[in-house]
Amino acid sequence: MKSLTPFFILLCFLNFKSSAQTIEGLLVDSLTQEPLAFATVKMESKAQANPLKAEIANDKGTFKFVGVKKDKYLIKVEYIGYKSKIIEVEFDKISENLNMGAISLSPLSQLLESLVVNGLKRQVISNLEKQVFKAEQFEVAKGGTATDVLKNIPSVMVNAEGEIMVRGSKGFLILINGKPSQIDAATLLSQIPANTIEKIEMITAPSAKYDADGKAGIINIITKTGTTNGLNATINSQYGLPRLKSYFNENNPLRYGIDGTITFKKDKWDNALSVNYLKNDIAGRREGGVNTAIGGILTNFPSVGERSFRRENYGVRAISSYKFSSKDELSGGIYLGKKDQYRTANIFYDNSKTNLKTYEVISRYQYYNSNLVLKSGKFNVYNLDYLHTFGQKSSLAISGLYEYALLDGFTKNRNLNQLNFSDTLQYTLNTGSNPLHAIRLKADYEQSIGIGKLSFGYQYRTQNQKGKFVYEEKTGNFTPLVVNPDFSANIDVKNIIHGVYTQYAGIYKKLEFATGLRYENAFRKFNAENRPEDVLLKLSNLFPSANILYYLKSDLRLKLAYSRRVQRSTNNELNPYPEREHSETLEQGDPHIKPEFIGLYEAGITKDYKKASFYWNVYSQQITDIVNRVNSVYNDTILNRIYTNAGKAQLYGTESNITYSPFKKLKLYIGGNLYSLKMNGTLFDNSVLVNTKRWVYSINTNFNYQITKSLNTQFNLSYLSARNTAQGEDSRFYQPNFTLKKTLDKFTLSLLWQNASLGKMNVNQQRITTFGNDFFTTTNYIQEVNIFMFNLSYNFRQNPKKVKLPSSEFGEKEF
Repeated sequence: MKSLTPFFILLCFLNFKSSAQTIEGLLVDSLTQEPLAFATVKMESKAQANPLKAEIANDKGTFKFVGVKKDKYLIKVEYIGYKSKIIEVEFDKISENLNMGAISLSPLSQLLESLVVNGLKRQVISNLEKQVFKAEQFEVAKGGTATDVLKNIPSVMVNAEGEIMVRGSKGFLILINGKPSQIDAATLLSQIPANTIEKIEMITAPSAKYDADGKAGIINIITKTGTTNGLNATINSQYGLPRLKSYFNENNPLRYGIDGTITFKKDKWDNALSVNYLKNDIAGRREGGVNTAIGGILTNFPSVGERSFRRENYGVRAISSYKFSSKDELSGGIYLGKKDQYRTANIFYDNSKTNLKTYEVISRYQYYNSNLVLKSGKFNVYNLDYLHTFGQKSSLAISGLYEYALLDGFTKNRNLNQLNFSDTLQYTLNTGSNPLHAIRLKADYEQSIGIGKLSFGYQYRTQNQKGKFVYEEKTGNFTPLVVNPDFSANIDVKNIIHGVYTQYAGIYKKLEFATGLRYENAFRKFNAENRPEDVLLKLSNLFPSANILYYLKSDLRLKLAYSRRVQRSTNNELNPYPEREHSETLEQGDPHIKPEFIGLYEAGITKDYKKASFYWNVYSQQITDIVNRVNSVYNDTILNRIYTNAGKAQLYGTESNITYSPFKKLKLYIGGNLYSLKMNGTLFDNSVLVNTKRWVYSINTNFNYQITKSLNTQFNLSYLSARNTAQGEDSRFYQPNFTLKKTLDKFTLSLLWQNASLGKMNVNQQRITTFGNDFFTTTNYIQEVNIFMFNLSYNFRQNPKKVKLPSSEFGEKEF
């Protein structure tokens, strides 16, 4: 820590008291009065006595010029789809600050009719670092979660297991209203109601000011709540109809939920409270087959049976902020949440053994496997933030976060006589209790210099997780459970990360840029009571970044970007003690696993037309020490799944999106992603070679038709092609969805038809296949189709604004 002392001394001296004259304003739509984010604002001296300046409005539509000298200026505002506006202002240096208030921009005539009749707005916005997608355009996600919203974005893919990938990679960082989170993506996104999301920001080549975590970049979820003054409340409820198809499951799925947000602002106080509850079960089955070859004996055990989920979660988020003055603001937040997920897999097995030399069937028998897995998590998060502005040219932000989480659960695996379920052949019980303590501290300083802003900061993260894992087993009905010491242990995992960064970003004529460098020093220690030595990992790394956006024309932009990233393993991936995930599967981690390091390269172009907008990106990921979950043979009827490094990987891809309104009542949204993933390396101490390559693509479509002014319908299709893995492939996967929405004053009623399937369509099904020299396994996961949901929303006042509600920082990642 002594080496950081000069950093804090520098912060203390950077209280600039030089001239801080400013011109600022707010850009709004003349029809809807909504803020216009990321518009270009130029300021030119009328007498050309001072150089030209340019700024980009932020996501709230506000802009600010600093260091303005006494002069007469022409302020020119440009925004795609709107008439440009020029305003003449005279700036008196004595006033020090000129607020132009709200500046209204009028839509171009060719767009005016569709805006008035259809209410169709610009739903995809591209700027220097990110692409922004308005969540309101995805009606099929209403009543669902953030995962249902993300399924519509071109670079995002979701498979049958609920695994989320961005540009073919499962590793990415989640932000909630700009706050970083270490949460496992699937867990976090399942706890955010789709109704509360305002927009999704895809930051695919993050700059140095962001955490270096996330090999595919960052997803920033912006929530909507509140009002600028007074009291505001929003309530959403949902209910699912009973299942239409029988999957012969032990329990029928239940689906219902409610969420609400209340905000109150008065004078210097700003408060927000959000609560949500969701019960979201899903029925399903699985059909699989496994064979192993050991000592000249082929063991084959096909299987079929139930695979369903019972899922329940609730949460409370609250924040309160107070402005002591125009220069000082203090805010605090709390998040309390709980999630339980039961996965039931009741499977019939048909086991046979064959002599590979004589092809004689040696034995054959059947049994029934009852498998129940519980994952449970309780999350408690507390955060405190302070912002101080030095004049108008610089600011200092300090924040702290503490989290306590209790992660526990069990796996009950019983092999039973299929003719008498009370006759136990074999029983294993895995239990785990995994409390977590985590702290995050950070300080960020920003100073306007020349044509841009210089920023730098420091961040400290620590995470300590002590787990107790017990593996018990028995054979027969009347024998006691016995602890297996080789599969049981108390473990202690500690992670500490120090990070510092500097970045300079600005605008010069038609060029917008940001370049920076981040340094991180990371320490990881893994300790287990029955291991003689700790497993240590010490890293010291630089993470450079560069982003360029060039305006070829007002409606044509070119983007170039580079960012170095890291993908760190979760503590679950480090745990070497096996869990009996299924009758046929053990699953474990590796404490020696190394993090992945990634170089991200990206180029893109954005074009706006009269009735359409279009973007096209090409990208590359160069990955070292890529992590895969791979299989090996444990015994004749059990495979061992382990997380391990699988060598190097190269990913090259392209993505595009077009939004088009051919006539008044129809709007089309079509996005796609195509990439090639090549992996080269070895597994299991160089005993198995990895050499695989394949082209993979996904398609997301969204068709919106306005039947009347208050009634509209929407169709959505998400399609993911087959993709390669280190030892096999995942088959194609697709989900069609329909919605019908009726608006009645402040009420909105929606009917959703999810996973729509007609005839013999294989909707919501995916086959996972892996193989090696001595095994082959394939499983077809068949999940529920034709789910009908009702969603009812009521807004007491429609004047949304963004608030930064706290979220779990570390614990849910380990969930």
